Amino acid sequence: MPEVELKPCFLTPKRVQPEYPLFVYLPGMDGTGELLRSQTSGLETGFDVRCLAIPRKDLTTWEELTNNVLDLIHAELEKSSQRSVYLCGESFGGCLAMKVATKAPHLFKRIILINPASAFRLRPFLDWASQLSCLVPESLYDIGALGLLPFLASLERMTRSDRHELLKTMRSVPSVTVNWRLALLREFAVDNDQLRRLTQPILLIAGAGDRLLPSVTEVRRIAAILPKSQVLILPNSGHACLLEKDISLYEILQNNNFLETPNQKVYKLPVKELG
Repeated sequence: MPEVELKPCFLTPKRVQPEYPLFVYLPGMDGTGELLRSQTSGLETGFDVRCLAIPRKDLTTWEELTNNVLDLIHAELEKSSQRSVYLCGESFGGCLAMKVATKAPHLFKRIILINPASAFRLRPFLDWASQLSCLVPESLYDIGALGLLPFLASLERMTRSDRHELLKTMRSVPSVTVNWRLALLREFAVDNDQLRRLTQPILLIAGAGDRLLPSVTEVRRIAAILPKSQVLILPNSGHACLLEKDISLYEILQNNNFLETPNQKVYKLPVKELG
């Protein structure tokens, strides 16, 4: 796993395709961007993919993270400005995506939110537990990561190598960083009026088998605020649904008419659920 120590950056896959729309993925609590690897080859069918990587010891605020992401996107667009940008955020990255999108609402053609961790506030016991996590000795974090695994993912729907990679990635994040990002989730807020200004199509994806967060409830709440949104419920999927072997994000976008075609007109999408 590459070490990112200075400031957030984009991981670039081997295939750089500046003629394609730019697909920006914002990762979950681990912040590595490495866990998108199982989806990258599919997404490269129609996108130029970038994954945000946040330094393991990064303790910056939502505002700083938001500005860092926007700076990185603008740097990419300087190389090829005449293309659309898709913004995709998963879990913690879903919160960050909302911050980024509401700060630069006209920058993005499409937005995808997957099990957004804005649902954190709906789990009072997680809020309470997260405030006590700073008391857990560093030596016990490896054990804690193992115990959290069944809540974070539907393990039976993942390959053995992906289960191993998820655990390794969780253990790679220092406890001080975990506690900081939990604190960010506790204080996370986006004004509803800001969300209503997002007029581009937005796809909200939730795993019905999410044992960590009430993601289905949360995406329905967000959909009721957004002007143009679709809700997709994955009936058997857990929180880390992109690691499941039967899930293809590119096929999901394709099947839900979420891919841009040449000269495509953008029509208002009704709020509907697809499950």
